[in-house]
Amino acid sequence: MAASEAPTGARQLRRAVGTWGSYSWGYADVGADIYVALGLVVAAAAGLANVAFLFAGLVYVCVGLAYTELSAMYPLAGGGQLFVLRGLGDFWGFVAGWAVLLDFTIDIALFAYFSAGYFDHFFPALSQPPWIILEAMALVVCLLVLNIIGVRESSKLNEIVAGADIAVEACLIFVGFFFAFDPGFYAHQVQMTLTHFDPSKLLFGTSLAIISFVGLESIAQASQETLRPTTVVPRTSVALILTIIAYALALSNLALGLIPWQTYDPASTQQAFCHGLHHLACSNEHLAHENAPVAWLAIHLPLIGQIAAPLIAVLGAVLLLISSNAGVYGSSRIMYSMAVNQLSPRIFTKVHARFLTPVLSLVVFAVIALAELVFAGLTSNAATTLGDMYAFGAASSYSLVFVSLLTLRFTDTDTPRTFRVPWNVPVRRKGVTYEIPIVGVLGLFGILSVLVATILTHPIGRIAGPVWIALGLLGFFIYRRKNGLPFPRSLKRDWPSRQLAVYEESGEVELAEEYREALRRRGRDFSSRGHAG
Repeated sequence: MAASEAPTGARQLRRAVGTWGSYSWGYADVGADIYVALGLVVAAAAGLANVAFLFAGLVYVCVGLAYTELSAMYPLAGGGQLFVLRGLGDFWGFVAGWAVLLDFTIDIALFAYFSAGYFDHFFPALSQPPWIILEAMALVVCLLVLNIIGVRESSKLNEIVAGADIAVEACLIFVGFFFAFDPGFYAHQVQMTLTHFDPSKLLFGTSLAIISFVGLESIAQASQETLRPTTVVPRTSVALILTIIAYALALSNLALGLIPWQTYDPASTQQAFCHGLHHLACSNEHLAHENAPVAWLAIHLPLIGQIAAPLIAVLGAVLLLISSNAGVYGSSRIMYSMAVNQLSPRIFTKVHARFLTPVLSLVVFAVIALAELVFAGLTSNAATTLGDMYAFGAASSYSLVFVSLLTLRFTDTDTPRTFRVPWNVPVRRKGVTYEIPIVGVLGLFGILSVLVATILTHPIGRIAGPVWIALGLLGFFIYRRKNGLPFPRSLKRDWPSRQLAVYEESGEVELAEEYREALRRRGRDFSSRGHAG
């Protein structure tokens, strides 16, 4: 098969995201995810919720370091899907992209749902279907319009709210630990959970905790629209990793030392509130804090609780909205990248003539998210249903990213690595020395354990996830055969020309020269942009 390049009809995405914009794209997910995952994980893992967050956090540090190296190497739209495509070929590149698309569409639905839930902290009667589902659907439509207008306008929303949330969450943690945290109560909750230890609940909680650790995918998705991406992306990614660990562990430990974990469990909470209350009032009150777990934590703070809870509710609603916004953005960029690389129909490479955004991809995946909201609204617990499906896609995609990271250490030694995953072991093969990252190997085993836990403990996810992958592969097979493209073999691509074009277009002149020199040593001369001599 002849070399396959980007379709000529595809127009370039606009570079408009700076350092703070890149970080805020990731923080839009990280900062918002704890607003969702805190209640789900505490309800599942009880007094060991902090252990669930810790294990998922350590795994995600490995994921984050892998993404940082690969994002700096390949600053193109596509994220994990592109990394797997480069390392493992078309078939697995499609699987990785399609798995991430499942997550991003659920991001849109799940975070829009919880955004409405935090807003409904002020209107408890709306915190139940169908009202909360209708609210979430309206938010998704608004975000669709925003993203069609453009990434610069979309990024500004992230930047403003991310800064405000960092300050407010830091204040909540400070006040909580210094004025409200009860070590004795904390120890009691942990001890009682250990006394009645149920491994399946801890596994379930750990698989849900992965919801808290996203964001680097969003940074990777924005890299093709980031100024000087090979410099900016590593800085923002490492900063985001530190933010992830600090906030998730702090808030989960604070919750266990402040309020009974049972208040986050739907069955226990229902019983506690229903005593002496009318059924409708009970249901409204129960759903109000189940859908706004951090606001429920804030209201228990002494002195400032009555002020902090409404503030957290407002900030949580907005932050979750921009996290849903990141899902709308990310899903469209993944499909754009897949279409550019002929893993999906070429029509998805078309961008709006005025706004330079991939409008068709935006519309398609916003509609899928709306359908997921409708489906979740028909189940007994919409939040649990959406969370159930999320972990499968994340664990599947991240597993392939780790395999790709290890593979590329052997197959692509020419591309400059402005960031390298630490703790490497040298391996000599056919007279050449390669480096295997220990963190990458540990991360692979860690994320595979999360995938196994998801399959064992998520009744909806273990069915919906594989069905999503199977349907995607069917569509991939039909598209490739219809267009005379190989399946499952890979197309031949002139990656060096495309890599050089990105370096020069983004102003990374020194890296372009370094890459050219590496290629010359292999007998290939790229003396001008995108042209093989």
